[in-house]
Amino acid sequence: MKVQLGTVGHFGLAVRDPSESATWWQRHFDVREMFSGDGYVGLTNDAITFVLHRGVPRPETLGHISFHLGDMDELRAALETLREGGVDLEDAGDEIGAEAPGSRNMGLWFHDPDGYRWELSVLAR
Repeated sequence: MKVQLGTVGHFGLAVRDPSESATWWQRHFDVREMFSGDGYVGLTNDAITFVLHRGVPRPETLGHISFHLGDMDELRAALETLREGGVDLEDAGDEIGAEAPGSRNMGLWFHDPDGYRWELSVLAR
């Protein structure tokens, strides 16, 4: 018998300063604080919950995490928001592109202040 996985309950990331990291996420994305304590902050919205805890960031251990957006208009608007916010975008000048060679899915990639790599993507229909 195999274990059936459900939706992601939450994930946790080690960051230098959970409070500063939470502020960065709330400045750029639709997340709100769900809980906090000594050395951690939980952020959430209707789709995701994640916990930022004080530790040594290890972005090299995580290739990237992708969030799906509804359509290309949302992706383009997200790109403008991130540009205006000074977020560290990959592929400067040509940020939106295929997720992988030959893929019809489109995405853009960025890094948070602790160096973790993130993607916003739109699935081909």
